[in-house]
Amino acid sequence: MKKIKFVETAFRDAHQSLIATRMTTAEMLPIAEKLDRVGYYALEVWGGATFDSCLRFLNEDPWERLRALRGAFKNTKLQMLLRGQNILGYKHYPDDVVEEFVKKAIENGIDIVRIFDALNDLRNLETSIRATKKYGAHAQGAISYTISPVHNTEYYVKVAKDMVNMGVDSICIKDMSGILLPYVAFDLVTELKKAVDVPIELHSHFTSGVANQTYMKGIEAGADIIDTAISPFGNGTSQPATEPMIASLQGSEFSTDLDFELLLKISDYFRELRDKYLKNGLLDPKVLNVDINTLKYQVPGGMLSNLVSQLKSQGKEELYDEVLKEIPRVREDFGYPPLVTPMSQMVGTTAVFNVILGERYKMVPNESKNYVKGLYGKPTVPISAEIQRKIIGDEEVFLGRPADLLEPQLANYREDIKEYIEQDEDVLSYALFPQISLQFFKQRMADKYKIETDLLNAEEKTHPV
Repeated sequence: MKKIKFVETAFRDAHQSLIATRMTTAEMLPIAEKLDRVGYYALEVWGGATFDSCLRFLNEDPWERLRALRGAFKNTKLQMLLRGQNILGYKHYPDDVVEEFVKKAIENGIDIVRIFDALNDLRNLETSIRATKKYGAHAQGAISYTISPVHNTEYYVKVAKDMVNMGVDSICIKDMSGILLPYVAFDLVTELKKAVDVPIELHSHFTSGVANQTYMKGIEAGADIIDTAISPFGNGTSQPATEPMIASLQGSEFSTDLDFELLLKISDYFRELRDKYLKNGLLDPKVLNVDINTLKYQVPGGMLSNLVSQLKSQGKEELYDEVLKEIPRVREDFGYPPLVTPMSQMVGTTAVFNVILGERYKMVPNESKNYVKGLYGKPTVPISAEIQRKIIGDEEVFLGRPADLLEPQLANYREDIKEYIEQDEDVLSYALFPQISLQFFKQRMADKYKIETDLLNAEEKTHPV
């Protein structure tokens, strides 16, 4: 009997998918001890959009969150999602910043680093994989899954083999849109198991309503690990719910070590949390529905909500269907990139501009121009000369590894914020998100000054001179 391992996503991808990454550390810690006793293979707790959201919306230090969670989880591995050379931001960072970030993430408590590139350009993974291995963590290579005339099983098997040759310890099929179908998953996992001798993990979203069936067929084909979310934060645009997946394996040749009774108590805690977010409006009931358009347009749930927001801001909500139809056309013009951060934002925003302005590529976001210039990596299919001319004119396309164009910057960042530094990690926060980090540092300094002043005033009242 084969034991299937589970990774719980409630503290990262589940709330990123459902409530815009707004769960606070204070909401996580009370349930941590119970989660630690369930028997999960790992908990995904950091990376993705959590870092940005902590600083931008929650007035939290993401490094403090990681340390707090590491202290709370004595028995379970902690996992993070890293965007390769993009780290946790939306552009490429120099190698010295990437290596230092990985080092500090591991020092502060991360055991497994899931590393992906939006284009599956493995040159963009070299530095982060090397650093993860150097500092003693498990390096997981994540394949960004998409569907196109050139993305087939043969393509994905080659990517997996190349990742294993780079030194990864496991492979994740990262299906960010929920478009990996059950029997396709069976064939893909079957071929991967033949080709590479490392664990295979399945990560999907329930957006299109098929992910739990995809997991079952993937397990039958030999998948070792699946990503799920505790039921109050599962399904919809999140991962398949944990408890039903455990129940679905009962009576089969597969088993788990997870404590089902304990999970029922844990789900009560998260149900109250979910109800709170429903009441305050952060959880839109729409994201809990199945959206079958996902299978047609391959648009991740988070990207859909972003499109609606962009159109609302322009007073053009009636153009939503036209934008949805334009996205596949832009994606084809761009060489069929997987729709995952940051490519999903580039393709989506470009499609919005094309539709609103009534002319294709009349106005193009800078990020999309840089992508066409080769500054994000190599498209799966070369972009045609006609599209290049429309978007970047006669500018030259860079064919090398994008990070080779970037000079080391850590020392400069450290100098920029020397008056605010309270920990080495502050330099990395600033490197990724300079404006919001500076605001956070200034607020932290002001709060610290207020506390000290309040203590002095209290002391004077107690012991007047």
